[in-house]
Parts: sequence; C-alpha cells; structure tokens
Amino acid sequence: MSLACAEDRDWQRLDKWLWSARFMKMRSDCARLVGGGLVRLNRQPTDKPHARLRIGDVLTLPLPQGIRVIRVRALAVRRGPAPKARMLYEEIDDEAAAASCAAARTAAYPPL
Repeated sequence: MSLACAEDRDWQRLDKWLWSARFMKMRSDCARLVGGGLVRLNRQPTDKPHARLRIGDVLTLPLPQGIRVIRVRALAVRRGPAPKARMLYEEIDDEAAAASCAAARTAAYPPL
C-alpha cells in the first residue's frame, strides 16, 4: 500500500487535521503552531506539522482562548462547516484527563 493511499484513511498530517477541524483559519497557521513546539500529541511535545495523527490520539493545544485538550474522533475528509468540524473531536475536561492519567500511572506502576 502506498503512503498516499494510507494518508487520510489510516492517519492524517497533524497540521492538515487541525485546519480541517477549524482550530485556525489557514493551514500555514496550523503548521506554525505545531512548529513552535507547544502542541502535545499523546502527552509528548511535537514540533512536526507532518506528525501522523490517528483516531483516538489526544492533543493538547495552546490556543488564544486557553489550553484545550481534545481526543480525535475522526479524520477529516475535507474542511467543512464548523458544526461538521466539531464532530472530528471531543473535548476532554480536567477531571476526565486527571482520571485517565491516574489510570495510566496505575497500569504502568501497579501497587506492591
């Protein structure tokens, strides 16, 4: 299978997905945001706009409105209207994020 066939079906470029999900008006702004090194993909900092994003990945985004933590629900077929773009992700609230982190820590370091 070629790389072009897999893109947009199995994974999507981070900057392209952010643009399609309407976090920024221009794709170049999305690439610049990621290139600044402040975006986290699955809790790991990334500065690569071409990073592969998959369904289920968690993004931490520093936006002018504040820091947002979101989980990818779908890959974008195209940049559509805002209501459709909102269906590409779900917000993760602070309590859910804390519970998820605690569960991951427990799995990684089981009690003695």
